[in-house]
Amino acid sequence: MIESLTLLLVCQLAGEVLTGMFRLPVPGPVLGMVLLFAGLAVRGGVPQAMQTTAGTLLSHFSLLFVPAGVGIMLHLQRIEDAWLAIGVALVASTLIAVAVTAIAMLGLERLSGRRPDTAGSDPS
Repeated sequence: MIESLTLLLVCQLAGEVLTGMFRLPVPGPVLGMVLLFAGLAVRGGVPQAMQTTAGTLLSHFSLLFVPAGVGIMLHLQRIEDAWLAIGVALVASTLIAVAVTAIAMLGLERLSGRRPDTAGSDPS
């Protein structure tokens, strides 16, 4: 488990360093995750120790929401003052994310030559 956690932290550190050195507009942990993915793809899979460590971390994932909840309680007055703007931003960003995902999926299907299955179509 220590080796897997060390690998995760090294990838995050590498992402932070690369982001800082090249002034990339990507968060360091995201770049670190890309580096980890590339390393695992080159390796040909995820080692069992990494799977166990990731499963353990994911089983305690809900603990990461505690600081967010505390932050909401700490700034509750500010949220009450701007509830409409926050609500509009949340709904709009969700709709935009869904639309962009759908457009990207359709574009990738076109590029790969696959067509989405249509309901009620006759395969013959």
